[in-house]
Amino acid sequence: MIDMNLTGGREENQGSIRKKSTKSGRNQEFAIITYLFLAIFLILIGYFIYFQVFKSEDVISSPYNSRANLYAEHVIRGDILSSDGKVLAETVTNSKGEQTRSYPYENMFAHVVGYVNNGKSGLESQMNFKLLRSHSFFLVQLMNELRDEKNQGDSVVSTLDYRVQKAAYDALGNQDGAVVVLEPKTGKILAMVSKPDFNPNTLAKNWDSIVADEDSSILLNRATQGLYPPGSTFKIVTVLEYIRENGVNNKFHFDCDGSVEVNGEVIHCYNNSVHGEEDLKKAFAKSCNSAFSTIGLDLNLKKYAELCSDMLFNQDLPVSFEANNSRFSLGTDASTGKIMQTAIGQGDTLVTPLHMAMIAAAIDNDGTVMKPYLVDHIENDGGVNIKSYKPSEAGAMISKEEAGILQELMEEVVNSGTASKLSGQSYSAAGKTGSAEFGTVKGHSHAWFVGYGSKDSYNDIAIAVIVEDGGSGSGTAVPIAKKVFDKYFNTKS
Repeated sequence: MIDMNLTGGREENQGSIRKKSTKSGRNQEFAIITYLFLAIFLILIGYFIYFQVFKSEDVISSPYNSRANLYAEHVIRGDILSSDGKVLAETVTNSKGEQTRSYPYENMFAHVVGYVNNGKSGLESQMNFKLLRSHSFFLVQLMNELRDEKNQGDSVVSTLDYRVQKAAYDALGNQDGAVVVLEPKTGKILAMVSKPDFNPNTLAKNWDSIVADEDSSILLNRATQGLYPPGSTFKIVTVLEYIRENGVNNKFHFDCDGSVEVNGEVIHCYNNSVHGEEDLKKAFAKSCNSAFSTIGLDLNLKKYAELCSDMLFNQDLPVSFEANNSRFSLGTDASTGKIMQTAIGQGDTLVTPLHMAMIAAAIDNDGTVMKPYLVDHIENDGGVNIKSYKPSEAGAMISKEEAGILQELMEEVVNSGTASKLSGQSYSAAGKTGSAEFGTVKGHSHAWFVGYGSKDSYNDIAIAVIVEDGGSGSGTAVPIAKKVFDKYFNTKS
């Protein structure tokens, strides 16, 4: 009997343990589910905060978002101004109370300021939400609401400098291409010109004919979206990789007779120019294709590609507006011809003028590239600053030492090389010219110049100029850059 009672007691205890174990297991499952839902909830809250802080304005500003139309029913779209106070876009009300968007300088700022008819582009698109917000004095807003009248929208004050924009626009003339001018130390864009252009005041009237013309590209902002072979401006990258692998004090020597042939591949210097005995500095200053195509054959192609990545090829540029990615493609198994062509800026490499201006700016700024931006601040109709936009670094593109080496090489291009038209001025300049072949017909090339200028009491400026089918960079692009430098450095700001 005693044994049976003991056995029964053990069975009861085991049953109790099993019940507790089951209950504990269920509690654990409930805890896991609770924590899972809590984690999901926290993730949703986190994304909601992220969206409100970082993304909501982009969505509201989208030209495809009909919500913006609701703001337009109560707010007069604000002005867009240059940094020196010129009105670049405004809303005009006629005697019947009808409102139209007006662009006083017509074609000059067409691509960078943009338009609001048939969609939106440029600053009109980027700052859509800001232009449809009003921070007028609250009593004024109250009175307007009582009268059922619209409030005045805030104004966008851009970084664009009217005198620099006009100088670039006039210098490019009737040639197709682009000019970008920015401050290396801040990233402020002072000018952005693209041609062919259009008159935004008549765009709506001409829209059907423009879109019906399959060959028309007047709406394309070539400064940010145009992709071109860089030509000899890419020798900036090639020479830097060579120096990384061989050192700046290497005994480079080349005897140029106007062309070079390797494994049946022939590279000609521009117009078959004979440069004779060259060290690295002279080869760069004279833009010797023969020398640089052979330099390319000695490079570590993997490290070459890594340098291009450091210099923002094949990735998004750090800008808040629409811009295409520059492209660099050269596999480690590339042929002799492809390597030689790539080293002189031909091959499959494509760049935007904006990107090349950023590279020149980074060199001038001791290797650090600043994020390019177009808006300085937002102000209400009383001139009160609502929001300011400050310079910010995108990071070190190259080292300070490397920037110093490139500065010396680019200065020599002006002192004794292909950009000598910029020497002897009231300012100092440095840069690199380029003549980039395109298409299948020989003898046609885009003209390039990328570089920077400096003068005491002035902020430095960097520039990229491309003229489509313009021939040589020294003959066509350099004079355009000179006119911009002359206007900027010889005019009191």
